[in-house]
Amino acid sequence: MIYAVWLPLLVPFLAGPVGRRLAACLPPRTAVWLLTCAAAGLALASTVSLALLVVPGATHLRAVAALGRLLTPLRTGSPDAVVAVAVVAAALLGWSAALLVRAANRRWTQLRRAGRLAAHAAGELVVLDEPGPDAYALPGRPGRIVVTTGMLDALTAAEREALFAHERAHLRGRHHLFAAVTDLAALCHPALRALREPLAYALERSADEAAASATGDRGLTARAIGRAALAARTAGASGPAARPAFALAATAGPVPRRVAALLGRPMGATAAARPRTARHLTAAALLTCLALSGAATLDAAVDLHAGIEAAQGESAGR
Repeated sequence: MIYAVWLPLLVPFLAGPVGRRLAACLPPRTAVWLLTCAAAGLALASTVSLALLVVPGATHLRAVAALGRLLTPLRTGSPDAVVAVAVVAAALLGWSAALLVRAANRRWTQLRRAGRLAAHAAGELVVLDEPGPDAYALPGRPGRIVVTTGMLDALTAAEREALFAHERAHLRGRHHLFAAVTDLAALCHPALRALREPLAYALERSADEAAASATGDRGLTARAIGRAALAARTAGASGPAARPAFALAATAGPVPRRVAALLGRPMGATAAARPRTARHLTAAALLTCLALSGAATLDAAVDLHAGIEAAQGESAGR
């Protein structure tokens, strides 16, 4: 346990560079699933590892030792070091728990506000009378597409339909849930924040491809996204500030890179043109990080259980 328990706390630092490469070389939907599962798995493994680090130090408390029927604390190193590590791990767990509760409460509050906004719309489209160009997908039951009059004025009728198809893809794919999982995972381990950017890019690329498929015109979709982003950037600080933090918008992320991808070949052909070995190795690297963290956590838990049984055996012998 002494060595294995630390691996899940270190492996997430490798996930960021691998995640950026993965978002660029895999089809968007595949990248979205892999990045989200990796973020959730690595967060869970690191959290469990912190909990495992707390247990040996906690057995130095009489109440804990009595509860586990231990007359001697677990022997995993110097008592002072074990207790110090346990205190730090417990503090980190408490801090993460507080951040998770705060983030969940903030997101729930924003969802309730979004629900009240959506309740005033008869259809899927909510038009805000604001000059600042903006458009985004507002999740809910049902989800809505929010657009300002400033954005409607900046686009042609065909470009509006392409933009709406993009936001509709976000709602249909429940993309806000993938983003939420990764955001919450990043609160469990700071290194997992590096996965938020590649995931956001993969989500936007997935919606881009869905919009291109819906309109049947990749050039139109690229033009709509480019003009919408240019209009929003030109507006600058005068744009609307009421967009919820979790809302996904076509103008987010590296728009030039996305437009270039749309103006190239369809995503399937682009992915196929890349070296298959490189794509497989990138996916395998991220999966290896996940498997390594899971295996190390399991190994540490088994060792801890064996140590507890040994301590109970010593107690019984006495």
